[in-house]
Amino acid sequence: MRGDLVRSVLYLPASNARAVEKARTLDCDVAILDLEDAVAPEAKVEARAAAVAAVRAGGFGPRLGVRINGLDSEWGEDDLDALAEAGAGLIVAPKVETVETVHAISARAPGAALWAMIETPRGLIALNDIAGAGGRLDGLMLGVNDLAKALGTGAAPDREPFKPWLAALVVAARAHGLVAIDGVFNRIEDADGLAAEAAQGRLYGFDGKSLIHPSQIALANAAFSPSEAEVEAARAVVAAFAAPEAEGRGAIRVGGAMVERLHLVQAEAVLARHKAASR
Repeated sequence: MRGDLVRSVLYLPASNARAVEKARTLDCDVAILDLEDAVAPEAKVEARAAAVAAVRAGGFGPRLGVRINGLDSEWGEDDLDALAEAGAGLIVAPKVETVETVHAISARAPGAALWAMIETPRGLIALNDIAGAGGRLDGLMLGVNDLAKALGTGAAPDREPFKPWLAALVVAARAHGLVAIDGVFNRIEDADGLAAEAAQGRLYGFDGKSLIHPSQIALANAAFSPSEAEVEAARAVVAAFAAPEAEGRGAIRVGGAMVERLHLVQAEAVLARHKAASR
């Protein structure tokens, strides 16, 4: 994985051997081999075998994860056991609605980090409990397509119906030290729309965005990386607090604004993220 970055999280169907092989060289931060929505029922067992083989073979540039089928499906438990045995480093669980699901996956795959997808009304209601479940839970992901279906929301510019849930998921993730991954953008050929939605996700505090096509990677990486202006501003804050006249002071003036020590912490985080993104 490139540092701790999760800017671009690309889903690829595990049943597509060509897509799996291509994932080894893509510039996404995380590649997720999908056993759930992207795989037809008759191809589930074959897709599981392909995902297990990919995990065992390794050789991926991005961090590699696998989205299993739900544990309440006929494939979920076998997916989980096979991936745990293969040594998967990251498991994505769909439609998580209870703390018990987090505990069950953590117990059966103790060597894998877990990202829980929140994509149902029950998941939203239990969001804080799920986020605080502990175990191997490392991140929360918003599943916007299933959530839109369940809530009965219509398409809207600026994702108006989802704004409370965008904020709620980030709050829950931050409260419990988890990464927060925004949902997918379905219109593959709408680069402007993706850029705007990714910028919105970053504004809300997400660490990265779920993607469904390699053409979306560059935009997501750019949106969730510090801009040059942000980097320069961060450097100015760090330099100002390093100056002798700032010693012992909690607040100083930088570029016409008052900044405090908390802004120094934020500036240092920006520079660390910039360094990771530049590798």
